[in-house]
Amino acid sequence: MFMLIQLVVIVLAFVSHEHEAMAAYVPPYTSVVVPVNKHTDAAKPLYSVQIMTAYVNMQYLHANFLIDIDAPFIWHDCIVQWNIYPGSCPPNTLCTSPVSCEEYQCTDVRASYGYKNPSCAPETNSSTLPGWGFCTCPVNVVNPVTGSCSQALLNYDDFTVNTSDGRNVFNGLYGAYPNAACAPSSTFASFPANVSGVMAFSTSPYAFPAYLYQPLKKTFALCLPSKPAPGVLFYGTGPYYLFPQSNVDVRSYLSYTPLVKHPDSFGYFISVNSIVIKKRSINVPTDASTRLSTIDPYTTLRTDIYNGVVRRFSMVTKRLRPAKPVAPFGLCYSTSTTGLKVPDIDFSLPDGKKWTVSSTNSIKQVTSEVACLAFVDGGATSEPAIVIGTFQFEDNFLEFDLENSTLGFSSSLLRKQTSCANFNFTLTNSP
Repeated sequence: MFMLIQLVVIVLAFVSHEHEAMAAYVPPYTSVVVPVNKHTDAAKPLYSVQIMTAYVNMQYLHANFLIDIDAPFIWHDCIVQWNIYPGSCPPNTLCTSPVSCEEYQCTDVRASYGYKNPSCAPETNSSTLPGWGFCTCPVNVVNPVTGSCSQALLNYDDFTVNTSDGRNVFNGLYGAYPNAACAPSSTFASFPANVSGVMAFSTSPYAFPAYLYQPLKKTFALCLPSKPAPGVLFYGTGPYYLFPQSNVDVRSYLSYTPLVKHPDSFGYFISVNSIVIKKRSINVPTDASTRLSTIDPYTTLRTDIYNGVVRRFSMVTKRLRPAKPVAPFGLCYSTSTTGLKVPDIDFSLPDGKKWTVSSTNSIKQVTSEVACLAFVDGGATSEPAIVIGTFQFEDNFLEFDLENSTLGFSSSLLRKQTSCANFNFTLTNSP
């Protein structure tokens, strides 16, 4: 009996020691990191992240996914197979394992975490794979370029990304294993070249952030580039560094505002009290919601808010020579490629915070001779009343803290002598 007690004590001591060792371990990385690319060859400017999708012939395959902070789940160009073995997958094709229609994920996605669009057909379990008695799980997906609805098959996926300490990209890798969906290659014909999927970064439990675990903090930071050079997306805690201020944590530039939950969306909303142009406020009704979008190219305002903004902006720029409006814009100016001097536009937020939209994010150079105010009339019944689009995001650093439900924003990094294209993606060994 005494020896048994001794053995139990030894085992418990060993387990305790192992637990303490694991608790004391601090990984060399604080986040995972992926490059962000800007695409201008589709119907509207779009942005993608590059993810490693499969390990083939001793190397990882890469794929580009559109960044969608509203999408409920990930979907991309792949096929499902019940039994994947070497040589079973067609050449140049990504194969994944299907989720059966009998599994809880199928019911859960369809009932609570799928795309909600009136153009989508009802989802059924009629699809089966030859030679197997199990049905697959078709789910609806909505094309963010065309708005059309089609069906994809829910699957078990496998993605890999690089780790980072916010300054360096390590050759160490981090794996994530989400439930995504496979759609036919034809579904992506309207996408930018070499983009073959949608990466969901919403609050849905089937979006990518839900599959990134400890030691990563539930925070992702997004920096959209204004030029072809890649921007950056982090997931995890900071710090974050951009050249040439290689010792300045970008978080020191951030102000914070609460994220607001919306009952019918997995996206991100904030409260805007008013829009201020040269000390004059354009009122935003208290019941008006403001959504952030990585798909809409320009900030869209409900007509009553839009008219107030255009009226005020026209007044403070009346010395500039007007030009015939170019769709979808309603206020344009004659100019050269050197740009225009115009006042900032401030989104006034709770607690006295303000998100400043400088001229680089408010004026779009449409042609060499015409530049336009990059705000769009969304119509009299637009809901949400305000949608902040990607042109206003470019070269702004945004930090979405999912644990504390806050948004950190920098306003234009150009005023800090840096940009979203200034992260060093050179691979280094982990310390």
